[in-house]
Amino acid sequence: MTRARPPISDEEAQDAALIWEYHQLHHELRACDVAICLGGPDPDVADFAVELYHRKLFPTLVFSGANSPDTVEYYPRGEAIECREKALSLGVPNSAILVEIRATNTGQNVAYSRTVLAEHDLYPATIMLVSMPYMQRRAFATCRKVWPDVDIVCASEPIEFVEYAKAIGNPPVVLDMIVGDMQRIMEYPKKGFAIEQHVPQAVQDAYERLVNAGYTSRLAAL
Repeated sequence: MTRARPPISDEEAQDAALIWEYHQLHHELRACDVAICLGGPDPDVADFAVELYHRKLFPTLVFSGANSPDTVEYYPRGEAIECREKALSLGVPNSAILVEIRATNTGQNVAYSRTVLAEHDLYPATIMLVSMPYMQRRAFATCRKVWPDVDIVCASEPIEFVEYAKAIGNPPVVLDMIVGDMQRIMEYPKKGFAIEQHVPQAVQDAYERLVNAGYTSRLAAL
């Protein structure tokens, strides 16, 4: 039987909010040639991508993602497949949707989506990356490495950490995810997976405090 984790403290919530803000790029949303909806365990990402499509911010929407232990609960038949079905039910025409069903990490999301677009004779100059809020910066850094010549706009549901954690229903797990993305932002450039990003000392300190507090379940084995 899995023991319930204690609620996060006020100090931990403050550190989480600091890192959350760092993850946000605050790009101005503008029309792009295509959008790539990145897979993940938050079903609201697909809903937000559909909303942006209906706001006419892009004519083509790529859903990318196979499956993972984090997402199989939400998408048992695969992330991209089920997100496509959801988008169709919400009024996005089939002609506007492409699917990429193999990716299991963010670099593959970008690379494989680029291939799918090329297979449909689409060579965008601008793309919108739609992701979970705490994934914006890592998605940007990864895409800039994998697809350096494209102009990138990052988009996610406009929400703060406390509200997001409440909506997900498991604040410690959300904090684990935030810490995991922070680690990847700092470490993945060394492996050639992403471009380097400046990390303010206050953000590094908050990250280290949360790691020391045990929010480590989403750290990558480096």
